[in-house]
Amino acid sequence: MAVDSTFEFEKRRNRPVKYDRDLMGKTILAMHKVQEIKEKREERFFANRMKDANAEKKKQARVEIEKSIELLAPAVAKREDVMRNVVDSARARIAARKKSVSQRVAVNDDVMEEG
Repeated sequence: MAVDSTFEFEKRRNRPVKYDRDLMGKTILAMHKVQEIKEKREERFFANRMKDANAEKKKQARVEIEKSIELLAPAVAKREDVMRNVVDSARARIAARKKSVSQRVAVNDDVMEEG
């Protein structure tokens, strides 16, 4: 207990100090830095605690889905139909674009031959 650094710090803290503008500025900056460090430590601590909670949430969600899969089946089937329609329309647009490009190339070749 005789060599306690916090005790030494406390003894110095209660000593009156003349006002020094530079010292005051450094003190305020140090206080901000200490606050930032505290916040980062709290965030890291919270993230470490929640790491296991996220895995548990996923596990519970899977169990819930398995229990009520009959409710989700129609929605999944509808989603597959929508996706199939989107893919079909995209393929049709690509085919139309290729067709129009090939027609333009054919027209340009005819113009070149005449010229």
